[in-house]
Amino acid sequence: MDPNGEVLASLRGVTKRYGAVLALDRVDLDLHAGQVLALLGPNGAGKSTAIGLLLGLLRADAGQASLFGLDPQHLAARRGIGVMLQSAELPDTLSVGELIRLTASYYPAPRSLSETAALAAVEDLLPRRYGRLSGGQQRRVQFALAICGKPRLLFLDEPTVGLDLPVRQQLWATVRALVDDGAAVVLTTHYLEEAERLADRVCVLLRGRIVSDGSVDALRARVVQRSVRCVTSLDVAEVGQWPGVLQATRDNAFLQLRSNHVESVVRRLLAADPALSGLEVQPAGLGEAFTELTNDAAEHPQQEAA
Repeated sequence: MDPNGEVLASLRGVTKRYGAVLALDRVDLDLHAGQVLALLGPNGAGKSTAIGLLLGLLRADAGQASLFGLDPQHLAARRGIGVMLQSAELPDTLSVGELIRLTASYYPAPRSLSETAALAAVEDLLPRRYGRLSGGQQRRVQFALAICGKPRLLFLDEPTVGLDLPVRQQLWATVRALVDDGAAVVLTTHYLEEAERLADRVCVLLRGRIVSDGSVDALRARVVQRSVRCVTSLDVAEVGQWPGVLQATRDNAFLQLRSNHVESVVRRLLAADPALSGLEVQPAGLGEAFTELTNDAAEHPQQEAA
């Protein structure tokens, strides 16, 4: 990731309402070249509204959205983006190859059919009719359509829903290759493993406001919870009652804990079992960090993002 990469799109002081519902509240957001931004938040947080504004599908009530320095509804700006939505209606009777050629024709300098098919791993699907594909195969085709125009900015909405793990991993590798080549990617996903794997930067929205914006490691660092794993004969139920232990489970010889006071818990473990071995302390995963952050923001709605 280049943190100083060119700003390809932005929101500046954007507010958007739907009647009495405040969907976005004075949001500032930059999308940089050479960066994957994971836009996370619970349902209703404002993610879809933010993307709709950047795509030119919505108009802000206040503030400004910009796409390649232009109004997002400008044709020249739209020709620089690729979009993979969570659901798509495509002509069932066209072959995959025909769909890719048709979509590529809307762009000034698209990828070749063979390059697009290789990047999206759909070479074997090119002669087949779209309507006869499985759900997972259709998602691969939708990804191909999103990248065929060689977009500088790619929007991926739940891109790996319905894909098995090898295909998901192949798609992740393609996304990273596109970013390494200078593209920007906006990712929305409920698979936090996917965000953790792909994202250079994580932006968390809650009730229309950005409550965190930074790297995955920076988000983890805001969370006091840690995981502890060790080999011990100590009783799991007893350890689970110790102060600072949030959860205790056993996996064969291993005792696994979650703690928000890991130093004191580790000292007590070592004192209680001198034969303890295999001690590991790990930071919270993105899932735990996201949950703690959104819960904390919900309890303190006036607190600004760090």
